[in-house]
Amino acid sequence: MTILTEQPVTSSDKTFFKLRQDIVEGSIASGAKLSETELSTKYAVSRAIIREAINRLESCHLVERKANVGARVVSLTAEGLVELYQVREALEGMAARLAAQNMTEEEIAGLNALLSSHFQEVKGGESYYQEAGDVDFHYRIVLGSKNKHLISVLINGLYHLVRMYRVQLGMAGPRVTTAFDEHRHIVRAIANRDAELAEMLMRRHILYSRNNIAAKLNKAGGK
Repeated sequence: MTILTEQPVTSSDKTFFKLRQDIVEGSIASGAKLSETELSTKYAVSRAIIREAINRLESCHLVERKANVGARVVSLTAEGLVELYQVREALEGMAARLAAQNMTEEEIAGLNALLSSHFQEVKGGESYYQEAGDVDFHYRIVLGSKNKHLISVLINGLYHLVRMYRVQLGMAGPRVTTAFDEHRHIVRAIANRDAELAEMLMRRHILYSRNNIAAKLNKAGGK
């Protein structure tokens, strides 16, 4: 069951996906003002299509509107990180618990295969970058919960804002190896159908990730 559709259907979809990717990956800087005129020129589409894309980005928390300012990309801040990751810790912990109860053996095998494919990247020790969707460890576990309300909140609501923090300020250096090991332990708990342990390990993993990103934000003066 996949709630998030990544296959563009219309010109509006293509523009939305491209704009979302550019925001998540930092090509459009956090905090940047979004001009419909400039963006319509950049993406070679009408202002109406840009307006629709901005509205969709607002609904997934990547864009915010302020009176007399207009639409801006959200800023990556220490306060915003804490609030987002508190919610993420609780909900993804629940997702891991449910995944241990509901994932099929085939889905768990797929999760192990995904980690094996990540191992070569991790072995280099420089970064641990995961693409969006089915090649993202966390995305797979959320879907594996089989709870459509939880999936909708995490995937349609918070997923790309979380990715924005992860992609721009995420795992590098020593955190690469430890995060990968934490992923392995979570999968093992899910495979063993130990729901309580899976939830605890996921919550701890997200807390450690939050602390890692917070340290980077604070170092950069992003308090």
